[in-house]
Amino acid sequence: METRTAIIAIILKNSDAAEAVNALLHTYADYIIGRMGIPHRGRGLNLISIAIDAPQDIINTLAGKIGRLSGVEAKTVYAPND
Repeated sequence: METRTAIIAIILKNSDAAEAVNALLHTYADYIIGRMGIPHRGRGLNLISIAIDAPQDIINTLAGKIGRLSGVEAKTVYAPND
């Protein structure tokens, strides 16, 4: 199956959701290239970026599951198909 490369940007407004986000990322760990997390203490936010290479439906499923968590926003940016 053809894969796509993408970045999933995650903003946690509710730190209680961190455990659920981490559990989802662990489930999809085989597809994750890298991860960076930055706490923004001044605003009470946690910013996470996930680099992923996976079939598009897997990327969409992961981003959708993360985005449905309470207090969490997720957006995906895909690399161009060449």
